[in-house]
Amino acid sequence: MLKRLAQYGADWLPRRRIALAAAALACLLALAAVTALLVGRSNQHSPTSSTASPATGSASSPSGSKNPGAGGGAVAGPPRTSDPVAFAKAAAAMLWTYDTRATSHEQQLAGMQAWMTDEDQYGDWTSVSAQIPDPTLWSRMSDQKQHATAAVAEGHYPAAFKQALAEHPSEITKAYIYAVTVTGKQTIAWARGGGGAEERSVTLAVQCRPSAACSLVAIAPAVAP
Repeated sequence: MLKRLAQYGADWLPRRRIALAAAALACLLALAAVTALLVGRSNQHSPTSSTASPATGSASSPSGSKNPGAGGGAVAGPPRTSDPVAFAKAAAAMLWTYDTRATSHEQQLAGMQAWMTDEDQYGDWTSVSAQIPDPTLWSRMSDQKQHATAAVAEGHYPAAFKQALAEHPSEITKAYIYAVTVTGKQTIAWARGGGGAEERSVTLAVQCRPSAACSLVAIAPAVAP
């Protein structure tokens, strides 16, 4: 049981992906092959641009605007920065860090949601919330006092994204969404001295408009570095 629980960091692969047909960043991101199709709600029609652990559980939380009022628990809040790479590194650290001893499943989701963009036509809460297990598994992890910390190594724009941006520079101004790949290590510990560490990599879609601080848009598909 402990071995099974240990594989869950904050990097669970979403169980379902709903293709979004779009206009704004479709040209840039499709050509870049960074985010060919973005997960989203079926009633939204919007563009946008990780490797993950094997899927076993998915979060059950409604999509919508961020709702930090539900309580963030031990989840770190988003930094106020206009640097997409700096924000993505902080977001990855947040996704790879959790403490079931002090944070409920609801609090973890609320804390994560505080990082999301307010622009619902771009935000893909499903892909982000699916990074934590469902409430039942979270409860089992809590019984074992499981918690994880993260050490971020580096963040960079994927080569395909940079190439597409160079070829179509005006496309980014439609939504100011950037693809950033972050690598690092997650260290997991649980009751009675159990623990382990695993290398992590995730590509995030980050929105950084000139007039606002960056926010998280989605977990992007795996792309070449």
